[in-house]
Amino acid sequence: MSDAIPQTDPRAAYLALRAGIDAAMARVAQGGRYILGEEVAAFEREFAAYIGVRHAVGVASGTDALVLALRAIGVGAGDYVATVAHTAVATVAAIELAGARPLLVDIEPQTYTLDPAALAQALAAPPGRIAAIIPVHLYGQPADLGAILALARRHGARVIEDCAQCHGAALKDRRAGSFGDLAAFSFYPTKNLGALGDGGMVVAGDDALARCVRELREYGWRERYVSAIPGLNSRLDELQAAVLRVKLGALDRDNARRAAIAETYDRGLADLPLTLPARRAEATHVFHQYVVRSPARDALRAVLGDSGIGTNIHYPVPVHLQPAYEGRVVVAPSGLVETERAARAVLSLPIYPQLADAAVVRVISAVRDCAVRLV
Repeated sequence: MSDAIPQTDPRAAYLALRAGIDAAMARVAQGGRYILGEEVAAFEREFAAYIGVRHAVGVASGTDALVLALRAIGVGAGDYVATVAHTAVATVAAIELAGARPLLVDIEPQTYTLDPAALAQALAAPPGRIAAIIPVHLYGQPADLGAILALARRHGARVIEDCAQCHGAALKDRRAGSFGDLAAFSFYPTKNLGALGDGGMVVAGDDALARCVRELREYGWRERYVSAIPGLNSRLDELQAAVLRVKLGALDRDNARRAAIAETYDRGLADLPLTLPARRAEATHVFHQYVVRSPARDALRAVLGDSGIGTNIHYPVPVHLQPAYEGRVVVAPSGLVETERAARAVLSLPIYPQLADAAVVRVISAVRDCAVRLV
């Protein structure tokens, strides 16, 4: 089985990456500039080129990236922003931080991303002005951007891609993040491209929008100490940018490893009573998570845990059912049936580039054993 999973020596790859990171951090320390210096500027250029857009603006976190993107397109009080409830809560929190109201729309059951049919219903009978749509590219796979963008254009809404889980993913040979008016990335350490702490990026093809985000991230300054517009302090620091420049060079290799592990899981689990991850046609899935569905999810997770195999649930409670939001967020007319079904059944199996071949085999064996015991 190990021959089926392309893999460099994980120890050698780790040591090479660590050496590059150490050198990059030393370079920053020797240079003596820690905020918005050449490392940030260089990473912004390199990341923009990687995504295939004109501009990238480094910010303090993925949540801030969404907030700043929303503010840059003029979203604020009285506006609604359509998105999903099957997501990290940061997506919805960012909408409220921008002063707008989230409108929660159901997901496609196969891909767990925003359902265009449910979105169409929401746009046809809106509770108010829907100023923007945030499709979340969940688990490493792009949403149905063709249908979503067409609906947005028809109804005069802007599109901000939530790319926190899809660094390097693509649709029809275009990188995720290059389709919407703006896109927001997170560099939280567990992401496919992760920093050594928090970090984020807003990418844009439009010069004016990018310029607005740059002003907003630093108090609205156009000249130092003079705020032209109300902004905030949300800057990607030099150390994180230096680390991310090194790790960007390994991203495609790491994503290929993730995809190879996913294919091995597919083969090893194909005959079990599990729903395995679907791939959207013409999309490149980068498997931030490998998510299965099981009617016996909780029992399966418990047995795997007893076997020493860690799993997780992304996400156990949809946003509209969480205490902070229940009863006060607006749900789209189609309801959130598929969202709630997914939350009861999804389970994320181990997947990361350094996962050894033997560990992949062990996970498959343990899941197969559990499935037999739980039937």
